[in-house]
Amino acid sequence: MEKEELYQLSFQLILYSGNARSFAMEALQEAKKKDFDSARLKIAEAETELLQAHKYQTQLIHAEAGGDSFDLPIILVHAQDHLMTAMTMKDLAIEMIDLREEFLYADAVKERTAE
Repeated sequence: MEKEELYQLSFQLILYSGNARSFAMEALQEAKKKDFDSARLKIAEAETELLQAHKYQTQLIHAEAGGDSFDLPIILVHAQDHLMTAMTMKDLAIEMIDLREEFLYADAVKERTAE
């Protein structure tokens, strides 16, 4: 694989991973406003972006498995960091949204039973 192609794949990984992380953060903001439907839509958008990033990552893995060898540029390491951070952020956002929703409805039930 040529260095230029490796750089292009790295930049695509960064782009889609960054988008996914942004959508996950937006999902948390929507959940904070108690708009759980919107939060889940943002998570779905994050997942779509992660799927795109994963396609580029898979391309790199297949190239190496197919016998391509290349020097590991720091931009590729940076891209992988972005991808892993975005994946973790999305997973944590899902958990936090679920917790916010559970607490909201638990509080509502408590208020009704206290009446």
